[in-house]
Amino acid sequence: MIKVVDGRRQLDDCKRIVVKIGSSLLTANGQGLDIDAITHWVHQIAKLHNAGHEIILVSSGAVAEGMVRMKLTERPSDLPSLQACAAIGQMGLVQTWSSILEEHDIQTAQVLLTHDDLTDRQRYLNSCDALQHLIDWRVIPVINENDTVSTGDIKFGDNDTLAAMVAGQVNADLLIILTDQQGMFDADPRSNPDAQLLSTVPALDEELFSMAGGGGALGTGGMVTKVKAARLAARSGCPTIVASGEKDEVLSKLMAGDELGTLFVADSDPITARQQWLAAHSQTAGCLVLDNGAVEAITLKHRSLLPVGVRYIEGEFERGDVVECVDIKGKRVAVGIVNFSSRYADIVKGLSSEKVQQVLGEVRSFEMIHRNHMAIY
Repeated sequence: MIKVVDGRRQLDDCKRIVVKIGSSLLTANGQGLDIDAITHWVHQIAKLHNAGHEIILVSSGAVAEGMVRMKLTERPSDLPSLQACAAIGQMGLVQTWSSILEEHDIQTAQVLLTHDDLTDRQRYLNSCDALQHLIDWRVIPVINENDTVSTGDIKFGDNDTLAAMVAGQVNADLLIILTDQQGMFDADPRSNPDAQLLSTVPALDEELFSMAGGGGALGTGGMVTKVKAARLAARSGCPTIVASGEKDEVLSKLMAGDELGTLFVADSDPITARQQWLAAHSQTAGCLVLDNGAVEAITLKHRSLLPVGVRYIEGEFERGDVVECVDIKGKRVAVGIVNFSSRYADIVKGLSSEKVQQVLGEVRSFEMIHRNHMAIY
């Protein structure tokens, strides 16, 4: 939980940070990518990276850059043209981030995701593994929605939602959404001169939607998409700051504790929130029967479940399904997202990690269930 002491936010514990930067902060008034602006962002991101923070960047701007490259004066209204612009512009977007970050000896990786990638459990786990390896290697992932294959409309705000989903996926300590707005107001500042900027709000407060403009004109491409993203991140226990990217050195100032923008606080930390979600909403596809050592390891020592501690496999399931874990007496002790299908789980049960590798060869993960994807009863 982020605390405010003497007017300053305490962000010292926020190591893993998802930063989403909107199109208006990356493009030059419709004239393609603003290299000076991106250079400015890289300077701030590099400072955080070199200070030990783990930065995951969600960057808009592909469609705008594609329009410039194709010499289009108006944004296309049909989906295929938007998708084509996104494909063309994505080349320049990633090249720009990569080349400027390389000047700071920072490697980048392009990651294109759709919402389906993060809602389908198997694809979710695959992308999660890849992102975790990039983070471990101190590479900055540059993430954008894969607009070329998206089936829904491409609209402003999609990357806000994507950033929130990624924040939950990588167990981020903080989501920062940078926009051309100062933050969340208690009324529309364009029509109410007395509107006050809100410094801190509970992310799950239902009144925020009415303040943000609901689903009307104000909410279309406005603050309502940020509120929805903050609520989504909060369900994974991740707080969100929505702030103006037009403020000089905004990232550095935010991490120094300056009360810029609006902090949307989550009710609980990421692991607890994820455990609550798994326990309350997941249907189990199968069952793992654990020995006493494994039960103690996951319930008392908060460790991941390894194959060596699994005695029996019940039911049929695929990698990424939610399964229940019971002790040898049949008492449920946990549920979690399993890393092996029932076929392979049955092969590796009772084996040490070394023997798992000998039997299966190269594997994505040696854990049967990672502790971050497990709810303990």
